[in-house]
Amino acid sequence: MADRTPGLVPTPGQTVGPFFGYALPYVGGDELVPPGSARAIRLHGTVYDGAGDVIPDALLELWQADEDGTVVQAEGSLDRDGWTFTGWGRASVDWAGHYTFSTVRPGPTEPGRPALFMITIFARGLTNRLFTRAYLPEDSAALDADPLLSSLDPDERATLIAVAEPTGYRFDIRLQGERETVFLRYPGH
Repeated sequence: MADRTPGLVPTPGQTVGPFFGYALPYVGGDELVPPGSARAIRLHGTVYDGAGDVIPDALLELWQADEDGTVVQAEGSLDRDGWTFTGWGRASVDWAGHYTFSTVRPGPTEPGRPALFMITIFARGLTNRLFTRAYLPEDSAALDADPLLSSLDPDERATLIAVAEPTGYRFDIRLQGERETVFLRYPGH
């Protein structure tokens, strides 16, 4: 058996993409509620790389509370029956790097806290998924009081606040470079 050099660690053998595009997307994954239903809003945006080019094969997961701020803990997120809101969805981007979710406007999970979407990004070149948040812009007092947002400088903070539109919200994601989206690290990640 050959001697190993102490202190050296193996490098990753594979990144998280783009192979996920063959197995992870599923029909209706981006529809947490049916588009056009009374409570539906649209969350959409574009995913960009460090050079400002669109990423045509990223995959996003969305986690959120319902309109009342309740974090849904029911099983069956992959089964879309058109009635049950599960608080989770998955969407692939198109060739222009654009993603869309049909969902509900999340409520704040605690009084005085801002409403938000939690987003996970899988994309080529990443050795692990990335986590971020898209805060809703309407409640400026709650945004100002949020511990994460208040710890950031104004330019970083702006990367986490979605833009309101007539049918919902736009949230662009920049993986690197100018106006890079702030990404989070959770315990155990």
